[in-house]
Amino acid sequence: MKVTKTDIEDVLLIEPDCYGDHRGWFMETYNADKLNAHGINTVFIQDNHSMSAVKGTLRGLHFQNNPMAQTKLVRCTKGAVLDVAVDIRKGSPTYKKWVAVELTEENKHQLFIPKGFAHGFVTLTDHAEIQYKVDQFYSKEHDRSIRFDDESLSIDWLTEEVILSEKDQKSPLLIDSDANFIYGEI
Repeated sequence: MKVTKTDIEDVLLIEPDCYGDHRGWFMETYNADKLNAHGINTVFIQDNHSMSAVKGTLRGLHFQNNPMAQTKLVRCTKGAVLDVAVDIRKGSPTYKKWVAVELTEENKHQLFIPKGFAHGFVTLTDHAEIQYKVDQFYSKEHDRSIRFDDESLSIDWLTEEVILSEKDQKSPLLIDSDANFIYGEI
């Protein structure tokens, strides 16, 4: 397993070892001991699976406020997505900065996104599926989102046309959000 820091130190790219032969391939998608060896000591308690039928479907930017904030370990199991993590921790040296990583069924990469980040993705293929682990249960009371096209973030989603849910269409800008993350306090 290879773990690489991205341009935002706390967001990590994980490349699991994959072993293949004429029959196909095998990989460990999650191994607590190997992640612990890289300083990732998160205890995940729930797995989520999302399918988007049409290329250009954008989901995000989502997060849960404290005390139900979630760390995520995201991977694409079918098709391809551009996965984005945005630092929304006030006072962080990378506040409002973002990282975008292409996750595909072929590259098998994963993105580790800690608490204090908004998360979203846009599908680069039809019938794209992502699976992700979280370390807190879903809480409707703490569920939040911010606009994917917030000009203060200037995220390059690699597409002009996107398909959004009603919730994501109505998301506030970051400046109008009640995100409650303070750098160093999470």
